[in-house]
Amino acid sequence: MLIREASPGDWPRIWPFWHRVVAAGETYAWDPGTSEEAARDLWMNPAKQVYVVEDDTGAVVASAYLTPNYGGPAARIANAGFMVDPDRTGRGVGRLLAEHVLTEARDAGYRGMVFNAVVETNPAVALWTSLGFTVLGTVPGAFDHPRHGPVGLHIMYRAL
Repeated sequence: MLIREASPGDWPRIWPFWHRVVAAGETYAWDPGTSEEAARDLWMNPAKQVYVVEDDTGAVVASAYLTPNYGGPAARIANAGFMVDPDRTGRGVGRLLAEHVLTEARDAGYRGMVFNAVVETNPAVALWTSLGFTVLGTVPGAFDHPRHGPVGLHIMYRAL
């Protein structure tokens, strides 16, 4: 698989799985009804470093962004978002992309990475934990999960 920086022309290949993941309402604290234009502005924002994963056929199967979580004197703490095509989960794509983004963040001079709202029922919690992230705290009942009802949102952190 190839991981590379995304170009504006990649958005039409990211949007189908981005929409599917967000519309499911299970893993992201974004409006499930987010329009394509708003989603593009959010994900492909010029302030973010955006990456895609291509499989051996050239299909885009995942994407991630890297950006400062805070500004000013705290701008050395990164934030990132990850989307894997639901048809490609469980094949190591997410881990491969996460390891790449963590390396990119470290190389860019970030000292740590924080995730502000990880849904506690999200299977990716196990991935983040295996990559050295810890749960700093949980906001109880903050996320209305379509199957589990109110669940917590973890704030997760890892030093780089």
